[in-house]
Amino acid sequence: MTGSGAFRSMSTAAGDAARDRLAGVPAAAGSELLEHAALVAKMLREGESELVAELSSMMTRGIDQLDTDPKLIELLAASVHGNVSTIIHVLANDIPIEHLQPATAAVEYALRLAQRDVPSNSLVRAYHMGQNSMMHRCYRLVEELDLDAEASMALIRHISDVVFGYIDWITLYVFEAYEDERRRWLGVEGNVQSAAIHTFLDSLDADDRDFESETGYRLERRHLALIVWSADDDPRELGALTRAARDLAVQIGGGGDPIVTAIDRSTVWAWIPLAVRGDDDSVAQATVPPGVRVAWGLPASGARGFRRTHEQARAAYSVATTPGSSAGQVVGFGDRGVAVVSLLARELDSTRAWVHEVLGGLAEDTPNAAMLRETLSVYFATKESHLHTAERLNLHRNTVKYRVGKALAEVPRDRDRLDLALALKVCEFLGPTVLDR
Repeated sequence: MTGSGAFRSMSTAAGDAARDRLAGVPAAAGSELLEHAALVAKMLREGESELVAELSSMMTRGIDQLDTDPKLIELLAASVHGNVSTIIHVLANDIPIEHLQPATAAVEYALRLAQRDVPSNSLVRAYHMGQNSMMHRCYRLVEELDLDAEASMALIRHISDVVFGYIDWITLYVFEAYEDERRRWLGVEGNVQSAAIHTFLDSLDADDRDFESETGYRLERRHLALIVWSADDDPRELGALTRAARDLAVQIGGGGDPIVTAIDRSTVWAWIPLAVRGDDDSVAQATVPPGVRVAWGLPASGARGFRRTHEQARAAYSVATTPGSSAGQVVGFGDRGVAVVSLLARELDSTRAWVHEVLGGLAEDTPNAAMLRETLSVYFATKESHLHTAERLNLHRNTVKYRVGKALAEVPRDRDRLDLALALKVCEFLGPTVLDR
């Protein structure tokens, strides 16, 4: 279902009733009160980026189901931004709820949660957490206006009416979109197989024979897990992603049909049964269609291996989908540095602080610092060989010596080489997310 399809679903009686009930919000107010509300909106707008980041971080920390995927977290931030921007716009311009349309990102986020079987109460809870934090911010801003008690109370009541009215309306809107999409998603072919896969992954007590009976996939062999998804700048249909996963199985030389299941409209999970022990780099050497990206785990055997190779593929996926990541079209858990970086990516605030402590001036998000980081990283990867670094980067040996010297002068003295190499690898994969803007 597209975002526009979700909008159409709100033409139901419940949606119409919501609009009628909330049409009077914001209620008619005097010009002075509206001027004060516009001042609060102006102050909110000035701190909008900080507020969106604060709300997004609070929701991902406070609701377990919302922090499982970097792409979902990014879409959550876009949803929060759309909702915050709309509330500010309503406060600034005294716009009735009946004149609004929901932010596209807010509806799309609800659809993605439905496709991934994230409970709807997580979605509703996120909105109420956001409402509470938004009101606390508004209380502080009203205090800064230094109005008399009566004017302050009137302003707080007005803002509360606006925020409550908007949240009441938008939660009903996205909840209906969620429910419509959940019913549609469960009705697509393969939902029984998908449910069996999720049950088996989530429970160590799941019965192997039940899984094999429901999916037709045998667990006693070696498996290679893939995550195949659509590149943001070149989207592909779900069918194309499924075909790409099956084609990769053929290229790798699988020992049977892979098992493939859709996770949302832009992502599929797959397991390839391996015929023989082969090269773990076979996926990296395979041909992948334009607009399609792949993350893969390492080959592993049995029921435990089925789960483990998938965990590894998800770890590689988390690195590849972190905003600003420089990871390529195909990313493997076995690629140099990916396993460790995937662990560090789980605690970005701590990782960012550690990167700055280790790299000093090299942690700046500038072209010059990026050039020095690349040179020093290759220098460490070539066992500190100026000659091999020069060959790999197509530079003169003296240029390499100069850059390495300049790079080392930027980092704190006596830093361990292993720490430096790892911090550089983190910067390479996670990019601006861990750099000093």
